[in-house]
Amino acid sequence: MTEKQRIVESLGEQALLVPAQLNAALAANDCVKYRFTLLQTARARAERPALPQPDLRRERIACGIDDETLDRAVSGSLLRGAGRYYVPGAAGIVAGMLGDLDAMLRPLQGADAQRLRERLDALRPAAAAPAEDTLSAAAIDTLTAGTRGASDSLHLLVMDTHKALNALQASIANEDIDGADAYAVSPEDRGLVAAFMRGLHRTAPLKFDHPGLGTTATRYGGKLVLQNDIGTTDAHVIVIHVEERSVAITYTDVHLQRAMFFQGLFARRGVSWEDTRSHRDETLESEVFHLCTGRFAAADRAGVEEFLDFVGSRLVFLIDWNRARKRLRRLVPKDDTLRLLKWAADNDCGHMAFLRAGGEQLVYDALDYVVKGPARFGEELHQIIGLPAACEYLKWVLRACSEAMLRGEPSAFVQDSVRAELFRHFRSGQERLYDLAGEHAAYIVEIAAGVRDTVFQARAGDALERLRANAARAREWEHRADELVNQIRAAARHGEGAEAFQAIVESADDAADELEDAAFHLTLLAEPGGRSEPFDRLRELADLLVEGAQEYMKTVEIARDLRRGSAREDMTDFLGAVHRISQMEHRTDDVNRAAKAAIIAAAEDFRVLHVLTETARHLEQAADALMHCGMQARDHVLGKVMST
Repeated sequence: MTEKQRIVESLGEQALLVPAQLNAALAANDCVKYRFTLLQTARARAERPALPQPDLRRERIACGIDDETLDRAVSGSLLRGAGRYYVPGAAGIVAGMLGDLDAMLRPLQGADAQRLRERLDALRPAAAAPAEDTLSAAAIDTLTAGTRGASDSLHLLVMDTHKALNALQASIANEDIDGADAYAVSPEDRGLVAAFMRGLHRTAPLKFDHPGLGTTATRYGGKLVLQNDIGTTDAHVIVIHVEERSVAITYTDVHLQRAMFFQGLFARRGVSWEDTRSHRDETLESEVFHLCTGRFAAADRAGVEEFLDFVGSRLVFLIDWNRARKRLRRLVPKDDTLRLLKWAADNDCGHMAFLRAGGEQLVYDALDYVVKGPARFGEELHQIIGLPAACEYLKWVLRACSEAMLRGEPSAFVQDSVRAELFRHFRSGQERLYDLAGEHAAYIVEIAAGVRDTVFQARAGDALERLRANAARAREWEHRADELVNQIRAAARHGEGAEAFQAIVESADDAADELEDAAFHLTLLAEPGGRSEPFDRLRELADLLVEGAQEYMKTVEIARDLRRGSAREDMTDFLGAVHRISQMEHRTDDVNRAAKAAIIAAAEDFRVLHVLTETARHLEQAADALMHCGMQARDHVLGKVMST
């Protein structure tokens, strides 16, 4: 206490002491949070000594504690038996906590303040100085636990006292700077406070009627101090210290992922983060808050104001963030959920409107409306329309909800808009199915052409090498075709005709399998030379398969644009391609019989007979599969597509 403060106190003007005491109390709040973090980190280090742990030196300096011996508290901690921890300087750490709380309580008056002091008195025996700097697990919990409804703790008392200090700070504020409760600020500070509030007001409408974003500003210790309560969570606070061109951010949060998200908002802002709680200590339980600090150095005052504007504009995107993350997680995978929330913040649309509109239920209702049947609550959206489409759609939903609600549109307007956009994405989903099917058909054409070409060259001097190279290539293409089938199965789970579409591609994949088997069997010819008649017949079969595969690929491309009311010429082309596939299959029956006769007449041993007849059989079965999928495509188009 300064001499001026003692004089004022002796005159009985206690009210004049409150601003100075309040400044000291807020500084003590920073210190006690550091001591909580220090003790928790030391405990984690004792339990898992092999993991790297921070010394928290920067945090100590930031809150104004000069005791350098505290920097050795983490590295020197040890586990002494079950549930007992040796922490160097533990007695001083605990005594510092009690001293910080005394300082925090000093400016508070009235019945509420008395109850806080009574709680501190009740906690003092459990917070007694530990013998030989050794603390039990229970003692550490009494100091640092943050779960309400159980026993009291110093941590809970600090949070409640801090809340009371915020109320006191607002009540004694002697100035309103664009909505910030300010006191004891200098003329130079007002522009900085206004810059912060300018950014805050720009995005604050996105919280709608949710409480939060209350801001106080003061000056102590040669620094401008801005504090914002963000939302309603006890341990969710941001404190900003501004000293000349330097800005220091202290952010506390009970959710680790949100703390990491907050830091990510500054990815391109040149902020240096010391995020020990969030990044380096995964042993903490959920009730312990995570503290991170960041520093920003501006080139000039304009840079400081611009940065404060940006900080203020980001806070609204932290309110109910965890709830939005959980709701979006029911629609897309975890990492994509985080990217969506980051996108919503970067594009100033946020997530609160999405929650107010119903969250994931808004999307499920749209699915029920669009799909008209099999969409199940709890099934992830990306499993229905594909991950890229799902992410793009949800970006649209997040922005559309915000824009509509900011305009005051009724909920029915939002629902109709979300449904209409989903119709477009379902159409895009059908286009994706046709893209995958077209690529799959192209592989069938390539495998068939490879078999045809190598059969034609089977009697050349290097035939065996060519046959083996073609078989390896056919195997690779068949694997790629299988991957496309799996993608089609995942993408074709919903919507009109999806099951039929999947069945068509699976039949086509049978043709790819048979063709790949034919390519493999040709490599079993020890000496591919010999009489030409069997190879001539096999090449006729392979020619027919290439023709049929090309016609199948044509049916896929034409069907892409077919719908009720399509041009007559398009339907004629589609049915013509289907008819030619059927003709191809009938012709392969005759050619296959001729091939068998030629093979039996020409084969000089059983091995050659087996290889050539198996090759012919696989080619004939590939033709059967192509005819089958051609008929399925015809039935689907005439029975489903043209009737809707």
